[in-house]
Amino acid sequence: MPRTPSEYTVHMTFDGGHTEKVRFTTIQEFQKWYSSELMPKATAEEFISVPIPKINPGEYMVIRPSRVAAIRVEPIFNSSVERY
Repeated sequence: MPRTPSEYTVHMTFDGGHTEKVRFTTIQEFQKWYSSELMPKATAEEFISVPIPKINPGEYMVIRPSRVAAIRVEPIFNSSVERY
């Protein structure tokens, strides 16, 4: 029986080498944000907001889409060992 991830960690690398991690509860939630917010503005210099789950209320992050160099999506399973 295949395992189902409990959440997804999105690792974003920026053109200066800085990295940030954002967690999404479902892959569909990430895909919706990616296709509706990030991709249409991929060359834009103005800031867009990155959704941060309700785990961190009152916290937000904004990025310049044109500065995103790479994105890696990592499924996290309940049985995974905490690596942070």
